[in-house]
Amino acid sequence: MSPAATAEQDRIARTISREDLANLPIRRYEGRICVVATPEELEEVRSDLQSETLVGLDTETRPAFRKGESHLPCLVQVATARAVYLFQLRRTEVFPALAELLSDSRIIKAGISLKDDLRALKQVFAFSEQNMLDLGTVARSGGLGQTGVRNLAGILLGFRIPKGTKTSNWAVHELSPAQIAYAATDAWACRELYLRFEDLGILRAKPTAPTGEL
Repeated sequence: MSPAATAEQDRIARTISREDLANLPIRRYEGRICVVATPEELEEVRSDLQSETLVGLDTETRPAFRKGESHLPCLVQVATARAVYLFQLRRTEVFPALAELLSDSRIIKAGISLKDDLRALKQVFAFSEQNMLDLGTVARSGGLGQTGVRNLAGILLGFRIPKGTKTSNWAVHELSPAQIAYAATDAWACRELYLRFEDLGILRAKPTAPTGEL
């Protein structure tokens, strides 16, 4: 690790308070967002991923409000350098493209709480995951005391991600503009956090874990 990266690591706060987080400027993803719904859009995804080695990955699930109630994921978000793709899991035609991505050992998939996401996704479609990187694990190994995407964005990226639509109904047929912006921002932030960890020298090596290991 370079002396500059070590010095920058030393200056970073290990946690952020609610008050400090609330005072940060709000940021949302401002690039291209594609809610994948046509064969042409699926082909665009595959073409984009051919030149990509890193994506941010997240999922959304319909919220449960009763004790014992649970739901399967409704949405998968994938952020590349050029766009964020939203896959509604009511569309079974997107399953092969997602399985390809999750099984691709060439592409790093960076996200938060990936074991939980992957376990739930396997109840929707089959895949054998490769090259997954849990950013919460990276944060802990780097000495950070908070591992959620919003806290990490505040600490490392200097902005606040709004939470407004997190508990909305992700199973709706047509996502609202607010849902689309929220979902895209979370996946984009995961990709940005990976790049920030890389800049800081916190990533000791790129993940090459065998299937299932996070």
